[in-house]
Amino acid sequence: MLSVQLPLTPEIVRSLKVGDPVALSGVMITGRDTVHKWMIDTFIRKTRPPQGDDMEVYQAIKPLLEGSLIYHCGPVVAGLDTKEYRFVAAGPTTSIREEPYQGEVMRHFNLRGVIGKGGMGPKTLAACQEVPGLYLHAIGGAASLIAQTVTRVAGVYKLDFGVPEAMWVIEVKDFPVVVTMDSHGNSLHADVEGQSKVVLQELLAKA
Repeated sequence: MLSVQLPLTPEIVRSLKVGDPVALSGVMITGRDTVHKWMIDTFIRKTRPPQGDDMEVYQAIKPLLEGSLIYHCGPVVAGLDTKEYRFVAAGPTTSIREEPYQGEVMRHFNLRGVIGKGGMGPKTLAACQEVPGLYLHAIGGAASLIAQTVTRVAGVYKLDFGVPEAMWVIEVKDFPVVVTMDSHGNSLHADVEGQSKVVLQELLAKA
């Protein structure tokens, strides 16, 4: 495992390649569908004006996201009543839903990458080359084990989106991931899809 500290420099990002196992330490933010749509509509494409605490939250998260990662995760969180938050489960959610937004979010916030499961498509891969950034695959089905790498919940924004959809600011130590899309245009997910299509065609030809 390669130990990597957040935030990431462009040099570190470019040094990592598809297949590299990485142990992440530092601060990151969770975000799923609602967060990505809110970012896009309010601050990037500006199809809706900021409302309520939108600008305050934007100013708070912008420096946190600079050079860091967003984690596609809908956590199970204890301590909601006392605000002594603790992650009970923190498994990755499927990333492809964010494909329409992710590249624009990466460019706008200078985000060095995303963590999730299942991989993403060509728009995100292009952003990984440009920013530069990474797609990091977390282990599905290991939600409680991943939660143990969360050493501290530093805060939460947009809790009104709901616990799974809020932006949780977390500090992690040795969070295990694998690079499956890198800044050099390589995508393990695209490779597997291509190989699968070849095998499918061969099977259909024999049918």
